[in-house]
Amino acid sequence: MPLIAHLSDPHITTGALAAEPAAGLYKALTRVLALEPAPDCVIITGDLVDHGRADEYDVLRELLQPYPIPVHLVAGNHDGRDALRQAFGLPETWYAAEYPDFTVIVLESLQPELGDAGLLGAEQLEWLDATLRKRTGFPAFVCLHHPPVRVGIPGMDAIRLVDGPELAEVVRRHPHVVRVLAGHLHRVVTAGFAGTILSVAPSTYRQVDLGLREGRPVSFVAEPSGFLLHRLEGGECVTHLVQVSHTGAPVTAY
Repeated sequence: MPLIAHLSDPHITTGALAAEPAAGLYKALTRVLALEPAPDCVIITGDLVDHGRADEYDVLRELLQPYPIPVHLVAGNHDGRDALRQAFGLPETWYAAEYPDFTVIVLESLQPELGDAGLLGAEQLEWLDATLRKRTGFPAFVCLHHPPVRVGIPGMDAIRLVDGPELAEVVRRHPHVVRVLAGHLHRVVTAGFAGTILSVAPSTYRQVDLGLREGRPVSFVAEPSGFLLHRLEGGECVTHLVQVSHTGAPVTAY
């Protein structure tokens, strides 16, 4: 019964405003450890740090280095590609991790020339298609930062994944993709996508207001932080929301 903990958008930084995002990520990670059974891995879907700086990744590495569960990092629009790779020894920021019962595929939608919007590009989509063909008998989780669909929050829809339809073409060819996992929205959002389900995790730091009116600026609200837990059984995937900031549930320090 594989379990995958899906965290997002910790926005780790340094300086006067560093305490709250670091504490938010640490609390989420300790809540993950208190789950029984423990998840097989943790996926953090982007905006790992706030400004893409090396000193911010130093803090993130300090938080993750002693963690006893494998953690897969996804680059978001606030991240820095080179600094992330150097801090964690990643040859690439898009890669696949094979587990006995499932596959995690990490994509990189970070494109600084697009501002805060995301793009995968033809080369990465071709790689995704080829990678998904390799383990068709195992459920696959396709992970990226930018959601590939409109969600009705105009300010966030303006900075979604630009080539969402192209991603959908690839995913639709592979029915063993049980979830597409994303972040960026700082909210829990679920949508049908290319014959599977898109699951967007909340931020471990702060949430985006549900501002559905056209022209309303994006703002933040003190809604509960948390993460998603994806449970596989017999090829079927069920997703649970696990709240962190507003719960009396046990945590396990590390």
